[in-house]
Amino acid sequence: MTFAPFQLSFAFPTWVGAAAPRREALVASAEDLARRISGDLGVPVRLAVTDNRSTMVSFRRAPGALRLRVHHMFLNAPDHVVRAISDYAGRGRSGAGLALDDYIRGRQPLIRETGRGAARLQARGRCFDLLAIFNALNAAHFQGGIRAKIGWGRMPSRRRRKSIRLGVYDHQTREIRIHPALDRPEVPAYFVRFIVFHEMLHQLFPSPTGKGRRNHHPRAFRDREKAFPQYETALQWEKENLRLLLRRA
Repeated sequence: MTFAPFQLSFAFPTWVGAAAPRREALVASAEDLARRISGDLGVPVRLAVTDNRSTMVSFRRAPGALRLRVHHMFLNAPDHVVRAISDYAGRGRSGAGLALDDYIRGRQPLIRETGRGAARLQARGRCFDLLAIFNALNAAHFQGGIRAKIGWGRMPSRRRRKSIRLGVYDHQTREIRIHPALDRPEVPAYFVRFIVFHEMLHQLFPSPTGKGRRNHHPRAFRDREKAFPQYETALQWEKENLRLLLRRA
């Protein structure tokens, strides 16, 4: 079978400063990365190099090709990391994500930080300290690998509601916001922990890019969510107390 092994695009701004790499060097590194992945998988790779702040690797398997977006930290990555990209994006081996996580954690300074919204986030509420909850969950379930800010959202306007979004994770700013209706003494602490845990999972399982409807909670997400120690209890409490939460929203 004959095919063009790769196509390239760059989706990040030009570096500033004397240490900025030359475009020719970037293109050569990207070509090499795409060629290595294509050779490993035996399919064409359409590679986009990004300067994203939240999603380091995303992909979409198209007929006869792999559409792949990676952060520029993966240019010149060692062989075992390139194989992990192939396994994760091309072969669907979720275990390869651990090798990618380790590589990303060692290169945090290469990820652009953003200060947008940092001053507005307040983690300590009247009843619950979200930062303490986040740190405990991060240590117990994520080996400290989740990098995000967390705080209480704003209380919405007082109007009758039929639904409530208890938490949200912003991939661009890496911020978790929890609905202030949960900052009440009648809400059990394990339920607040469950909502924070759920939002933390979104950093590990970003929504796939591309056309069509996005699945924000794929099967791998749901399977990992069940690792929460009081998973069934939390779901049952939410079911029994939804009307209470709606009155507080």
